[in-house]
Amino acid sequence: MCVQPLEQEIKELIISSLSLEDLRPEDIDAAAPLFVEGLGLDSIDALELGMALQKRYGVRLSPDSQETRRHFASVQALAAFVASGPPPA
Repeated sequence: MCVQPLEQEIKELIISSLSLEDLRPEDIDAAAPLFVEGLGLDSIDALELGMALQKRYGVRLSPDSQETRRHFASVQALAAFVASGPPPA
């Protein structure tokens, strides 16, 4: 799976799942942090986004894992994680 279109999809997913109607995908820097600075998302946003990613791409995220924090670092990191595919069952 190519990462560029996937980054675009994830930006759209962030906007729709978190009801960020005042943002457009091109307003989101794929390399910018999603939490605190950057987009300024919080832990509730992380849960909602995690559920949306799981529903759309079938990926599993552990809420307390350091690895999950790395995946949620930026749109680029999320795209790379999703592109790597869901872990084997």
